[in-house]
Amino acid sequence: MRITRVLSTALLALGLAAGPAAADSSPSPGASDDAKAPTQAGTSFRTATEIDQGQRATASGSTGDYLYWSFPADAGQRPTVAATVKLPASHGTQTWQIDVYDGLRRRQSCQYGAATRTAAQGTSSVELACVLRTVRAWSEPWANDPLPGTYYVRLTVVDLTAGDLGQPVSAEVRADSKHIGGAAAVDGSLAEPLVPGIAVKSEAEKDGDGAKSAVLSSIGPDDGWSSGWWSDRWVWTGIGGVLAALAGIGGYALTRGSGRPSRVPPNA
Repeated sequence: MRITRVLSTALLALGLAAGPAAADSSPSPGASDDAKAPTQAGTSFRTATEIDQGQRATASGSTGDYLYWSFPADAGQRPTVAATVKLPASHGTQTWQIDVYDGLRRRQSCQYGAATRTAAQGTSSVELACVLRTVRAWSEPWANDPLPGTYYVRLTVVDLTAGDLGQPVSAEVRADSKHIGGAAAVDGSLAEPLVPGIAVKSEAEKDGDGAKSAVLSSIGPDDGWSSGWWSDRWVWTGIGGVLAALAGIGGYALTRGSGRPSRVPPNA
């Protein structure tokens, strides 16, 4: 009976802790109000249009233009960028490509997804997608791992006929993330996320100016940037410790017996 109570307590603790962890694996909701979504794109890294995760941004342009957007991604997230380009009614074969860069403007490779696609003659639209690697809280200087901060999306055509150059097109871009959790946790974190102007802001705060206007980027996660050291890995580590302690108590209860053996004399 005692062992049954011990196991029941352990299973209850495991279930209570697993609930929030499972919920964290769902995609980040982000901002879904399309009425506030941007309707234009930037033409360079410095003029990239800021969007929130879960927000659908639209833009009009011409074939040959470079269209730029930026969005925030925090540690433990696996960003997915999807784009749809609506082509003119009459056009030749075109190849479109979507590139994603981190806060250091390093091009990040896609784990999977069609980041480059060719639209045959007469195709009305082309859809692109890029699923990045999980953003890490910290990385070696020589590594090319995705790090917390601002991410830039560049959409452009990379191959087309001369007659199609300059034709009007429209594009839709959306960035989402799936929270991976403790499975991607690392020991260590950046001093600051890789956001444009963050160094200027930090220096201003040290001097007591508090000039938030020094930050070039105003976007960030809804719940703020994570510190990098906390993850649900700590929860599972704690659960493992509790289960080990309960197993030790249960083993002692099974092996200690019922007390002094009856065959031993009282004065022995």
